[in-house]
Amino acid sequence: MDDLNPQVQKIIERNQRVELDKAWEMSWARRIFITLITYLIAWVWLILIHEPKSWLKAFVPVAGYILSTLTLPPLKNWWIKRKTE
Repeated sequence: MDDLNPQVQKIIERNQRVELDKAWEMSWARRIFITLITYLIAWVWLILIHEPKSWLKAFVPVAGYILSTLTLPPLKNWWIKRKTE
């Protein structure tokens, strides 16, 4: 019985880590960080290739990313519902 308690504690700790990872994956902090990094990389690239209005055109990949983060949760729920029926 003494061996069981450390094993249960390890499972509890693992579950806490998994829950925090899930929370990070869905957090707005992560989405905003990725959005900013995506914009900066696109903007720098457009500047390097001498694209006019690079600051404006850099919003295109950012818009795609934001739209995908907004549409994926409903799509995931639909997919899960189909698989569980």
